[in-house]
Amino acid sequence: MNLPEAGDYIDIHNHGSEPAVGIFSIETLMAHEERIPGNIKGMTFSYGIHPWNLDPGNHDRLIERVNRNAGNQDVALIGEAGFDRIKGPDADLQRRTFEEQVLIAEEHKKPMVIHCVRAWEELMAGHKKMKPRMPWLIHGFRGKPDLAAQLVARGMYISFWFDFVIRPEALPLLRSLPTERIFLETDGSGIDIKNIYNKVSGYLGLSTDDLIARIFLNFNEFFNNRY
Repeated sequence: MNLPEAGDYIDIHNHGSEPAVGIFSIETLMAHEERIPGNIKGMTFSYGIHPWNLDPGNHDRLIERVNRNAGNQDVALIGEAGFDRIKGPDADLQRRTFEEQVLIAEEHKKPMVIHCVRAWEELMAGHKKMKPRMPWLIHGFRGKPDLAAQLVARGMYISFWFDFVIRPEALPLLRSLPTERIFLETDGSGIDIKNIYNKVSGYLGLSTDDLIARIFLNFNEFFNNRY
């Protein structure tokens, strides 16, 4: 697994990443796609089944792909996996597929990246039931501070929706959370991750360099220095 260097901007969740000097990206690979992880400087990968791309007819094939790729040294996380009440198959299939991916992540001792839309009860119930030892990262978060606090209390990390986190209304959420539990992402938006860091550091009363250093420490803690 490639690793960020001190001073890198870490983009914890992206789609369509390209290597860039001073930026370390985690590129999201979907099991329904043909793409496979590779050793690319400045990048590593997540691999999993997104609920949008899941149906009863492809479940077995996609789970087999996750199992096959989970042990790849260039796959750092399993996912994005999770729950979506707006788009995707029925709740039972989403739950079963999510739990299967949790077991794969635990077997390979890899964290998970989570997609969750209006299904926080299902996510919390899944965490309580599965009792994972590996940490979970909630990506694209733009919920209320009390919800974020519940997730953090269960040991999860929070990465914010790229468009929300640069608005003034994100300030109460940002300031409510311990900086030890936050990440930033672009999620394939094309937004420059440096601009997100600059805006968020101002909201938090930090220099950009201090925020870069803090998220670098968070990365090492999230992966528990396993690499």
